Amino acid sequence: MAFHIVLVEPEIPANTGNISRTCAATGTWLHLVKPLGFSIADRELKRAGLDYWPSVKLEVHESFDEVLERYAGSRFYYASTKAKRTYANVQFRDGDFLVFGKETKGLPEELIRRNEETAIRIPIGDAVRSLNLSNAAAIVLYEALRQTGFEGLN
Repeated sequence: MAFHIVLVEPEIPANTGNISRTCAATGTWLHLVKPLGFSIADRELKRAGLDYWPSVKLEVHESFDEVLERYAGSRFYYASTKAKRTYANVQFRDGDFLVFGKETKGLPEELIRRNEETAIRIPIGDAVRSLNLSNAAAIVLYEALRQTGFEGLN
């Protein structure tokens, strides 16, 4: 099994490219939820992912509801600056889904409210509103990988 990163309506190709490289390096599935703010064939996206795209386990979904339906019974964690619980206070398991929203708005507040128990945040100071999407995804993913012993990684 492997972890899953879900990007809901990502807007910036370089962020998705960077995340795809992290996914390739860790055997993590990458799920992109439409609408995308770019084409998957985008030059910036491919440049950020370099030549790792063939190693990315990628699924593209028409909606987030499609992801929830297809992976019913899985555990989903929703990253948001509005969450009360930090990502470090979660006991991750192999196969968990780590869900991130679009760069300009994050995940819908209603989604966070409905999933308060599994909403997570990365602590940050007051100088910025949020971290870069690719950095946030890497921080949470690597904590999940650390907790599961970096299984399958060198």
